[in-house]
Amino acid sequence: MDLTYTEEEEAFRAGLREWLAAALPKLPAKPSPQDWPGRRAYDTAWQRTLYDAGYGHVHWDASPTQRLIFLEETEKAGAPYVGANFVGLLHAGPTIASEGTPEQRARWLPPVLRGDEVWCQGFSEPDAGSDLASLRTRAWRDGDHYVVSGSKIWTSHAEVADWCELLVRTTPVSEAVPKHRGITWLAMPMDAPGITVRPLRTLAGSTEFAEVFLDEVRVPAVNRVGDENDGWRVTMVTLSYERGTAFVGEVVACRRVLGEIAREARGNGLWDDPALRRRLGRLAAEFSALWRLTQWNVSEAQRSGGVPGVGGSVFKLRYSHARQELYEAAAQVLGAGALDLGHEWSLDRLSSLSYTIAAGTSQIQRSIVAERILGLPKGR
Repeated sequence: MDLTYTEEEEAFRAGLREWLAAALPKLPAKPSPQDWPGRRAYDTAWQRTLYDAGYGHVHWDASPTQRLIFLEETEKAGAPYVGANFVGLLHAGPTIASEGTPEQRARWLPPVLRGDEVWCQGFSEPDAGSDLASLRTRAWRDGDHYVVSGSKIWTSHAEVADWCELLVRTTPVSEAVPKHRGITWLAMPMDAPGITVRPLRTLAGSTEFAEVFLDEVRVPAVNRVGDENDGWRVTMVTLSYERGTAFVGEVVACRRVLGEIAREARGNGLWDDPALRRRLGRLAAEFSALWRLTQWNVSEAQRSGGVPGVGGSVFKLRYSHARQELYEAAAQVLGAGALDLGHEWSLDRLSSLSYTIAAGTSQIQRSIVAERILGLPKGR
């Protein structure tokens, strides 16, 4: 394991910093947080800017270390996040790059890199969240198409997406076919007949999630990534990216917010409280350790061909709880101001509650760590 950077990587960092310093002042004002068509346009315009500058490829056509540097520097500079197309850039795109055919990579990757197409994720269902392998959305083969019926929930940005990375059951569960088998990964066009999208409003008032209902939707068989009934393995590739590198920018953001909380505490007199100082000091150590763990995961991914390993579950488990603790500390410093949802920290505090559920619950991450790292027997 090597946590240092080469001269070439440091040169990449320096060039990126210089470009960001020139590009960011030219950005237009951000749209309203509730204006998802406007946010899609803003986010994809930024992606096109990155693409035109030669940085569009970084999310999957670069080394894991370059991706780490890119995410670190763009977050430090205050650049726009991937936003409405985080599924395309951080989940579906890397999966297709790893598992897709040459024709699939040529069809789907360039439009995502240019900001032309947005993806959403159709994994969870009303009765299949943490136990994702229990999904029931059914797909059966009809000539050159799969016909899909069922429903999905917590589908991020479905209302503005062009494509959906969709998990379906192509073989019913039986004694001969356990539930982890019989699953297939499809790329579904969101404008296909039979799709109904119903936005869901979160605790923070946002509507980035949706329910998606599928009524005999026809998906071309050439849109299958991987073999039929091999979707669980392909999904593990998707989730390894989601847990391994997709949160890199957020760790940098949390370290920045921690500094802002300390400055706020100094300004309002709370810094004299030794318990608060200990709390913030421990969080500083937590996020420093998480950053080192991120570097380790990236180093391991580089050695194994670019796909993050099970270390991503260790990271996801601790990061989810550390983020919640961070914004509880922010609420302590804000006092009554923590009730004001107009304050960014208050909204982030509410959204942090979902992190122990999103991308695999903490219980699932503990099971992965126990079974795949510690070698303990599988739970019943």
